Amino acid sequence: MLRVRDAMTREVITLGPETSAAEAWGVCREHGIRHLPIVEEGRVVGLVSDRDLRDVSPPRASRDQENTLGWVRVRDIMSTDLATIHPLDTIDHAAREIHDRKIGCLPVVADGELVGIITSQDMLRTLTFLVGARARGSWIEVEVPNEPGMLANVTDVIRDRKVNISSVFLSPAERASFRIIVLRLETTNPRGVARALEEAGYRVQVVESTVPLETGPRES
Repeated sequence: MLRVRDAMTREVITLGPETSAAEAWGVCREHGIRHLPIVEEGRVVGLVSDRDLRDVSPPRASRDQENTLGWVRVRDIMSTDLATIHPLDTIDHAAREIHDRKIGCLPVVADGELVGIITSQDMLRTLTFLVGARARGSWIEVEVPNEPGMLANVTDVIRDRKVNISSVFLSPAERASFRIIVLRLETTNPRGVARALEEAGYRVQVVESTVPLETGPRES
Protein backbone atom coordinates (compact mmCIF):
# COMPACT_ATOMS: atom_id res chain seq x y z
CA MET A 1 0.00 0.00 0.00
CA LEU A 2 2.93 2.38 -0.53
CA ARG A 3 2.31 3.16 -4.21
CA VAL A 4 -0.49 5.16 -5.76
CA ARG A 5 -1.52 2.13 -7.82
CA ASP A 6 -2.29 0.26 -4.59
CA ALA A 7 -4.68 2.91 -3.26
CA MET A 8 -6.23 4.48 -6.36
CA THR A 9 -9.71 3.85 -7.72
CA ARG A 10 -9.24 2.01 -11.02
CA GLU A 11 -12.76 2.04 -12.42
CA VAL A 12 -13.13 5.74 -13.18
CA ILE A 13 -16.26 7.28 -14.65
CA THR A 14 -15.37 9.96 -17.18
CA LEU A 15 -17.32 12.43 -19.30
CA GLY A 16 -16.63 14.46 -22.42
CA PRO A 17 -16.34 18.26 -22.40
CA GLU A 18 -19.66 18.68 -24.25
CA THR A 19 -21.60 16.86 -21.54
CA SER A 20 -24.22 19.02 -19.88
CA ALA A 21 -23.94 20.00 -16.25
CA ALA A 22 -27.31 18.31 -15.70
CA GLU A 23 -25.97 14.98 -16.94
CA ALA A 24 -22.78 15.35 -14.90
CA TRP A 25 -24.82 16.09 -11.79
CA GLY A 26 -26.96 13.03 -12.44
CA VAL A 27 -23.85 10.84 -12.78
CA CYS A 28 -22.46 12.14 -9.49
CA ARG A 29 -25.71 11.42 -7.66
CA GLU A 30 -26.28 8.02 -9.28
CA HIS A 31 -22.81 6.69 -8.48
CA GLY A 32 -22.19 8.60 -5.24
CA ILE A 33 -18.99 10.22 -6.49
CA ARG A 34 -17.59 13.72 -6.12
CA HIS A 35 -15.07 14.04 -8.97
CA LEU A 36 -15.43 13.47 -12.70
CA PRO A 37 -12.39 13.54 -15.01
CA ILE A 38 -13.18 15.09 -18.38
CA VAL A 39 -11.57 13.19 -21.25
CA GLU A 40 -11.21 14.20 -24.90
CA GLU A 41 -9.50 12.05 -27.53
CA GLY A 42 -8.07 9.85 -24.80
CA ARG A 43 -6.49 12.72 -22.83
CA VAL A 44 -7.57 14.17 -19.52
CA VAL A 45 -8.44 17.80 -20.29
CA GLY A 46 -10.22 18.78 -17.10
CA LEU A 47 -11.93 17.83 -13.89
CA VAL A 48 -15.41 18.64 -12.61
CA SER A 49 -16.37 18.28 -8.95
CA ASP A 50 -19.76 18.21 -7.30
CA ARG A 51 -18.86 21.62 -5.87
CA ASP A 52 -18.41 23.02 -9.40
CA LEU A 53 -21.86 21.69 -10.27
CA ARG A 54 -23.44 23.13 -7.15
CA ASP A 55 -21.85 26.52 -7.79
CA VAL A 56 -23.38 26.76 -11.26
CA SER A 57 -26.79 25.51 -10.17
CA PRO A 58 -29.56 27.99 -9.28
CA PRO A 59 -31.37 27.55 -5.95
CA ARG A 60 -32.96 24.13 -5.58
CA ALA A 61 -36.50 23.76 -6.91
CA SER A 62 -36.26 27.13 -8.66
CA ARG A 63 -37.84 27.52 -12.08
CA ASP A 64 -34.46 27.90 -13.81
CA GLN A 65 -32.61 25.01 -12.15
CA GLU A 66 -33.26 22.36 -14.76
CA ASN A 67 -32.82 24.74 -17.72
CA THR A 68 -29.55 26.17 -16.43
CA LEU A 69 -27.96 22.77 -15.78
CA GLY A 70 -29.16 21.67 -19.20
CA TRP A 71 -27.45 24.37 -21.25
CA VAL A 72 -24.22 24.69 -19.24
CA ARG A 73 -21.46 22.40 -20.59
CA VAL A 74 -18.79 20.93 -18.38
CA ARG A 75 -16.13 22.54 -20.57
CA ASP A 76 -17.33 25.88 -19.19
CA ILE A 77 -16.93 24.97 -15.52
CA MET A 78 -14.22 22.29 -15.42
CA SER A 79 -10.82 22.88 -13.86
CA THR A 80 -8.12 22.73 -16.52
CA ASP A 81 -4.99 23.52 -14.47
CA LEU A 82 -4.67 19.92 -13.38
CA ALA A 83 -2.11 18.19 -11.23
CA THR A 84 -1.75 14.52 -12.07
CA ILE A 85 0.24 11.69 -10.57
CA HIS A 86 1.78 8.44 -11.81
CA PRO A 87 0.66 5.04 -10.49
CA LEU A 88 4.22 4.25 -9.37
CA ASP A 89 4.52 7.45 -7.32
CA THR A 90 4.44 6.95 -3.57
CA ILE A 91 1.45 7.46 -1.32
CA ASP A 92 3.22 10.18 0.64
CA HIS A 93 3.83 12.07 -2.62
CA ALA A 94 0.12 11.91 -3.41
CA ALA A 95 -0.79 13.00 0.12
CA ARG A 96 1.53 16.02 -0.08
CA GLU A 97 0.09 17.05 -3.45
CA ILE A 98 -3.52 16.79 -2.23
CA HIS A 99 -2.75 18.64 1.00
CA ASP A 100 -0.51 21.37 -0.42
CA ARG A 101 -2.75 22.11 -3.40
CA LYS A 102 -5.91 21.96 -1.26
CA ILE A 103 -7.62 19.66 -3.76
CA GLY A 104 -9.85 16.62 -3.35
CA CYS A 105 -8.24 14.24 -5.84
CA LEU A 106 -5.51 13.56 -8.37
CA PRO A 107 -6.07 11.89 -11.75
CA VAL A 108 -3.60 9.04 -12.17
CA VAL A 109 -1.97 9.11 -15.60
CA ALA A 110 0.49 6.71 -17.23
CA ASP A 111 1.81 7.13 -20.78
CA GLY A 112 -0.71 9.91 -21.31
CA GLU A 113 -3.66 7.68 -20.44
CA LEU A 114 -5.98 7.96 -17.45
CA VAL A 115 -5.58 4.75 -15.42
CA GLY A 116 -7.23 5.76 -12.15
CA ILE A 117 -8.00 8.48 -9.66
CA ILE A 118 -6.84 8.88 -6.08
CA THR A 119 -8.99 10.95 -3.74
CA SER A 120 -8.75 12.24 -0.20
CA GLN A 121 -11.12 9.41 0.74
CA ASP A 122 -8.70 6.89 -0.78
CA MET A 123 -5.92 8.45 1.29
CA LEU A 124 -7.95 8.11 4.49
CA ARG A 125 -8.76 4.49 3.63
CA THR A 126 -5.04 3.82 3.09
CA LEU A 127 -4.12 5.49 6.38
CA THR A 128 -6.75 3.39 8.15
CA PHE A 129 -5.16 0.27 6.69
CA LEU A 130 -1.58 1.31 7.47
CA VAL A 131 -2.29 2.09 11.13
CA GLY A 132 -4.26 -1.13 11.63
CA ALA A 133 -7.41 0.71 12.67
CA ARG A 134 -9.70 -2.10 11.53
CA ALA A 135 -8.56 -4.36 14.36
CA ARG A 136 -8.55 -4.00 18.11
CA GLY A 137 -5.33 -2.66 19.52
CA SER A 138 -3.58 -0.02 21.58
CA TRP A 139 -1.17 2.83 20.97
CA ILE A 140 1.93 3.61 22.99
CA GLU A 141 4.28 6.55 22.59
CA VAL A 142 7.90 6.03 23.59
CA GLU A 143 10.31 8.96 23.90
CA VAL A 144 13.85 7.96 22.93
CA PRO A 145 17.14 9.74 22.22
CA ASN A 146 17.48 10.60 18.53
CA GLU A 147 20.23 8.06 17.97
CA PRO A 148 20.71 5.06 15.67
CA GLY A 149 19.41 1.76 17.00
CA MET A 150 16.75 3.11 19.34
CA LEU A 151 13.85 1.62 17.39
CA ALA A 152 15.47 -1.81 17.54
CA ASN A 153 15.99 -1.45 21.28
CA VAL A 154 12.33 -0.59 21.84
CA THR A 155 11.02 -3.40 19.66
CA ASP A 156 13.30 -5.87 21.45
CA VAL A 157 11.55 -5.01 24.73
CA ILE A 158 8.15 -5.51 23.12
CA ARG A 159 9.25 -8.79 21.55
CA ASP A 160 10.27 -10.09 24.96
CA ARG A 161 6.71 -9.38 26.15
CA LYS A 162 5.45 -11.51 23.21
CA VAL A 163 3.26 -8.74 21.79
CA ASN A 164 2.93 -8.11 18.06
CA ILE A 165 3.42 -4.65 16.54
CA SER A 166 0.97 -3.73 13.75
CA SER A 167 2.40 -0.32 12.81
CA VAL A 168 5.18 2.11 13.72
CA PHE A 169 5.52 5.87 13.23
CA LEU A 170 8.13 8.44 14.23
CA SER A 171 7.53 12.03 15.27
CA PRO A 172 9.53 14.87 16.86
CA ALA A 173 9.61 15.17 20.64
CA GLU A 174 9.29 18.31 22.74
CA ARG A 175 12.76 17.77 24.17
CA ALA A 176 15.63 18.56 21.84
CA SER A 177 17.68 15.58 20.61
CA PHE A 178 14.77 13.21 21.30
CA ARG A 179 12.02 11.73 19.17
CA ILE A 180 8.79 9.83 19.73
CA ILE A 181 8.29 6.29 18.50
CA VAL A 182 4.56 5.65 18.13
CA LEU A 183 3.59 1.98 18.03
CA ARG A 184 0.27 0.25 17.56
CA LEU A 185 0.21 -3.01 19.48
CA GLU A 186 -2.01 -6.01 18.86
CA THR A 187 -3.25 -6.04 22.44
CA THR A 188 -5.97 -4.27 24.36
CA ASN A 189 -3.89 -4.34 27.54
CA PRO A 190 -0.57 -2.60 26.88
CA ARG A 191 0.27 -1.90 30.53
CA GLY A 192 2.76 -4.74 30.80
CA VAL A 193 4.64 -3.50 27.74
CA ALA A 194 4.58 0.05 29.09
CA ARG A 195 6.03 -1.05 32.43
CA ALA A 196 8.79 -3.01 30.71
CA LEU A 197 9.72 0.01 28.59
CA GLU A 198 9.71 2.28 31.63
CA GLU A 199 11.97 -0.17 33.47
CA ALA A 200 14.30 0.04 30.46
CA GLY A 201 14.52 3.79 31.04
CA TYR A 202 12.08 5.21 28.51
CA ARG A 203 9.27 7.72 28.95
CA VAL A 204 6.04 6.04 27.86
CA GLN A 205 2.51 7.27 27.25
CA VAL A 206 -0.30 4.76 26.73
CA VAL A 207 -3.49 5.17 24.73
CA GLU A 208 -5.82 2.40 25.84
CA SER A 209 -7.53 -0.10 23.54
CA THR A 210 -9.33 1.22 20.49
CA VAL A 211 -12.33 -0.41 18.86
CA PRO A 212 -12.73 -0.35 15.06
CA LEU A 213 -15.67 1.59 13.67
CA GLU A 214 -18.11 0.35 11.06
CA THR A 215 -17.01 0.82 7.47
CA GLY A 216 -18.94 3.52 5.63
CA PRO A 217 -19.61 3.97 1.89
CA ARG A 218 -16.69 4.75 -0.37
CA GLU A 219 -16.58 7.98 -2.35
CA SER A 220 -14.54 8.97 -5.39
